[in-house]
Amino acid sequence: MSGALLVLKFFAFTYSALLPVINPLGSSLMFLAVVGSVPPEQFRHLARRVSFGMVLFLLAFEGGGAALLNFFGISLPVVQLGGGFVLAAMGWRILDKGDSANGQRTSPTRDMGSLDEEIFFPLTFPISAGPACIVVTLTLSAHASRHELVSSVLGHLGMALAIAALGVTLWLCYTYAPRITQEIAPATIHGILRIVGFVLLCIGVQIASNDLEAIIKSAPK
Repeated sequence: MSGALLVLKFFAFTYSALLPVINPLGSSLMFLAVVGSVPPEQFRHLARRVSFGMVLFLLAFEGGGAALLNFFGISLPVVQLGGGFVLAAMGWRILDKGDSANGQRTSPTRDMGSLDEEIFFPLTFPISAGPACIVVTLTLSAHASRHELVSSVLGHLGMALAIAALGVTLWLCYTYAPRITQEIAPATIHGILRIVGFVLLCIGVQIASNDLEAIIKSAPK
């Protein structure tokens, strides 16, 4: 297989595998729920920084995530279990915000200082790139490393390009999310965000439950 085809192969593998896991459209609703009401230029600034942070985050795991987990003695099921708890906590936070709003038509205004502190957590991880993204990235990275040196380098190059393309996709969805929701009544948006929070809570509980079961089964009797 030629070098260009190998790069294209791993690009297609990585993009198609991570796209449904990242779910840019669904993540944009969660992004809106956490960010709240900010001026358009600040929202675009956050969208750009979070998308760029997501690319760096996944590239870090693509390049050395397996070695990092081995260094700390952390297994993939434990990563997913912890990530499930984090997602469940985020879902509860969105639901609690909706309850405390007590029927308000708009999201509370946020200042940029507090939002800058949330760029990595929770906006980049776990909203934009959750534990499932880490597992998929590590699995594809291990697959790319099984080839000989040149093919391995080309495979990792294809993965890096796919992650960068996913960052652009996420940035577009985040940037234009407010324009899409402008056509929707505030009460409807509030209801959608409540549903998103509940789904996020359920996803987190499901991930934690599945991996807790796997950890229990793999434990020595």
